[in-house]
Amino acid sequence: MATSTDPRDAERTQGAEKLGFEPGHVIQEFGFDDDVDYDLRTAIEDLTGTELVDEDFDDVTDGVIVWFRDGEGDLTDTLVDVQTVLDEGGPIWVLTPKPGREGHVGHNDIQEASTTAGLHATSTFPVAPDWSATKLGTRGRGK
Repeated sequence: MATSTDPRDAERTQGAEKLGFEPGHVIQEFGFDDDVDYDLRTAIEDLTGTELVDEDFDDVTDGVIVWFRDGEGDLTDTLVDVQTVLDEGGPIWVLTPKPGREGHVGHNDIQEASTTAGLHATSTFPVAPDWSATKLGTRGRGK
């Protein structure tokens, strides 16, 4: 296996590992566009050993990444859509441009959209040079 000495490659690999995906996981991707971090995508695919599947995939998935930028639609609607084929308990990650970058989405906006979609935002951290990741979880249901 070839190794790189570029520190940005290590950041992307560590970012992919922080997302909690495992070998064999099927990860669905929403919001793909030219500005996504291709190295992060590759690191996720290398980690899982599977290619990312697109928005039209209609089988069960183990996790979701949503590339989302300010002004590109309704995040709540997207979050409702991503849950349709997600295995119960699978992670949902909203990837947004970092503060100061074009298209940045504030944490309060992510929190509001996730709450309306029946989710809650937990941790946020840098996942690539221009992108932050916010983990969303399902709200526990009382028994």
